[in-house]
Amino acid sequence: MLKLGLPIAFIAFTADQVSKWLILNHVMAPPRVIPVTGFFNLVLGRNTGVSFGLFGDAPPWALMALTLAIVAGLLFWMQRADHRLTALSLGLIAGGALGNLVDRLRHGAVTDFLDFYFATFHWPAFNLADVAIVSGVGLLLLESSFLRGEGKGPKKHTDVGPMRAP
Repeated sequence: MLKLGLPIAFIAFTADQVSKWLILNHVMAPPRVIPVTGFFNLVLGRNTGVSFGLFGDAPPWALMALTLAIVAGLLFWMQRADHRLTALSLGLIAGGALGNLVDRLRHGAVTDFLDFYFATFHWPAFNLADVAIVSGVGLLLLESSFLRGEGKGPKKHTDVGPMRAP
């Protein structure tokens, strides 16, 4: 399934890197908040950690090594995948992870720019790599829960054994 997953990873990675390049070099020069709708802004943020800033104090090399190990595991899984949706999902996750890895290498932090909010509550800013990762995980959950769930679960045991007299 590498023939499907790797191009998906490349597309996710490329979309992420192009969007970050546009934001950094054209949209956010100079950095500012750009209101787009009543619930969405473009902003410029940097995240030295992982999701929601977790492990922001960790050494960058440790996060990069962890990312590479995860991507290697995803590629191994992708090679052995027997469903197209699995390969597509793993490609999205791997491409997003590599997009954020390149940011860490180039800038020392991940560039975030999508800012959704409701009233005064702002979801932490994120980027297209994050969208790819969350979409890939969501598709894996969907596939494992609903699309392949019919044949799984406890087997019904109909053999009650030999009949015994009371």
